[in-house]
Amino acid sequence: MSDLGALSYYPSIEVRQGKEELTLGQSAYTSKPLEMSGMVECKPCVTPMEERLKLTKASTAAKVNATLYRSIVDVLRYLVHTRLDIAFVVGYVSRFMEDPRENHWAAVKRLLRYVNGTVDHEIIFPKTDGSRLQLTVFSDADMAGDIDRRRSTSGMLVFLGSTPISWLSLK
Repeated sequence: MSDLGALSYYPSIEVRQGKEELTLGQSAYTSKPLEMSGMVECKPCVTPMEERLKLTKASTAAKVNATLYRSIVDVLRYLVHTRLDIAFVVGYVSRFMEDPRENHWAAVKRLLRYVNGTVDHEIIFPKTDGSRLQLTVFSDADMAGDIDRRRSTSGMLVFLGSTPISWLSLK
């Protein structure tokens, strides 16, 4: 076994290790779903999903290319490793991979426009000075927000750091 030095790249994840921080990003990989969908030159938007968007599996909108839809959503699912800001939306549009429709595809395109405007987002882990760590947890849920199954979607954020939220930030 040989020492290959500090980790700098893990499949599609760029790793930069500095004296003050560790940074994980996927800027090169981010262009893949944009190229697949033909949206490289699209106009960026500031939010990953339309506010209060409710999609259903029982949609009567026109069918779209299911293979393309699944391929792009799969790439976006891998992008979530370093892009926590799109995790909810990717999970949401993943529900419709069996039979995607125009309104589902519109939500994916909106997400791709957001990704196009945030290609350089990274996760930054600042190095701590050895001070006492503090655990902070936030949770939330919508009540029966899934129209098809009447189930709730819940989410949780867990922070472990010397100060509640500062140890993890999105650039």
